[in-house]
Amino acid sequence: MNLQLDKRKLKAFIRKAIDEDVKDGDHTSLACVPAKQVSKAKLLVKDRGVIAGIEIAEDIFKYLDPDSHIEKLISDGDRVIQGDIAFYLTCNSQALLKGERLALNTMQRLSGIATLSRKFATRVKDFDVTILDTRKTTPLLRFLEKWAVAVGGCSNYRDGLFDRIMIKDNHIQAAGGITAAVNKVKRYLKKTGKDLGITVEVRNQKELKETLDQNLEVRVMLDNYTTGDMEKAVKFVANRLEVEASGGIKLNNVKEVAATGVDFISVGALTHSAQSLDLSLKII
Repeated sequence: MNLQLDKRKLKAFIRKAIDEDVKDGDHTSLACVPAKQVSKAKLLVKDRGVIAGIEIAEDIFKYLDPDSHIEKLISDGDRVIQGDIAFYLTCNSQALLKGERLALNTMQRLSGIATLSRKFATRVKDFDVTILDTRKTTPLLRFLEKWAVAVGGCSNYRDGLFDRIMIKDNHIQAAGGITAAVNKVKRYLKKTGKDLGITVEVRNQKELKETLDQNLEVRVMLDNYTTGDMEKAVKFVANRLEVEASGGIKLNNVKEVAATGVDFISVGALTHSAQSLDLSLKII
């Protein structure tokens, strides 16, 4: 679980996002707000959930006004309710108005992900299972969305195609079967000297048995199994390999999936189906 943001990536994100929104200037603010004016504002919570992105908002306003200051009343990962104030911001008025929408858009999105992640983590708290995120993220925002997952209490899986071997159905089809795919992966890792974890997606008992027959330390990912079939698969594997459940897992069935005895549950919904949290930045 990674709660440390990559500051280099964050700075690049802020720079590009400001350029997208501002270009040659926020002409409304330039026209009607004095250049040297300083304002105080509050970040008002208008919803119930888990807050995420206060640290990012601070960096956004520091980028636009190095003299800006945020007085934090709550922290990333805290539960919030309607009417809470997350922070007070003192900032150059033009800079505040320039960064307002970027800060809100980012915080609302990440707080929604953290809120949904907390709900999933709470549902399975009585089971020895880990909820994982996936690569189903917004392009170029993965580092932020995965950070929000961790803030919410779930765990990060692979960052991309580069840090884990995941042999899925299309790889298996293209390679000529599970055995062929696994053998090719073994040769590739030996040739390149890379030390990468391996996950093999299986869709039925035949593919599960074929994977076990490889005598390789891998994780098997049960793709769209019923909970009954998951229980059978967990018993069949009998602790020889890690078992991950995947496919169609929602809040209303995650507890049932956890009860099958799987070690991991990967949930694309954490990032692709999270509802943004309603927040507002108001000048006092």
